Amino acid sequence: GAEYEPEQLAVVLNIPPADFDTRFPIQDVSTGLPFIIVPLVSQSAVQQCRLGLEAYNELIENSRAKAVLVFCDEPDNPQNQLKVRMFAPYYNVHEDAATGSANGCLAGYLVRHKYFNSSEIELRVEQGAEIGRPSLLYLYGRARSGAIEVVVGGQVIKVAQGELV
Repeated sequence: GAEYEPEQLAVVLNIPPADFDTRFPIQDVSTGLPFIIVPLVSQSAVQQCRLGLEAYNELIENSRAKAVLVFCDEPDNPQNQLKVRMFAPYYNVHEDAATGSANGCLAGYLVRHKYFNSSEIELRVEQGAEIGRPSLLYLYGRARSGAIEVVVGGQVIKVAQGELV
């Protein structure tokens, strides 16, 4: 998908351009529902993200992706490999505690760009700590026959249940 410059996302996330990991692109990725995947350089950068709604709305206005996932390879728990946050006000979700669809896109991105110097990954990913709902997701991905296979699982705590009537 489309690629973005750090300066574009710096305004959206209220962090300096130096906080972006420029070894990898900021990219619109889809495994069904598109997300803008944003590599950052540190845990501190991920924690400091504060979504600017006006800049966010301008960004997504002409983008197929309406949600943003930021990540870094400095998790809180050393048993895990990544720390992520996901913002999607367009879908009435300011920030989500565990987002399988976003992490599926992240898995595809990591494999495609060989983030871990491999075309196959098996990772533990932290999400939700900044909103008081820490979650753990498991990602598996591999390049296979010209495509990327992605599997997402995890551990979350149910906070609500509904019934469609």
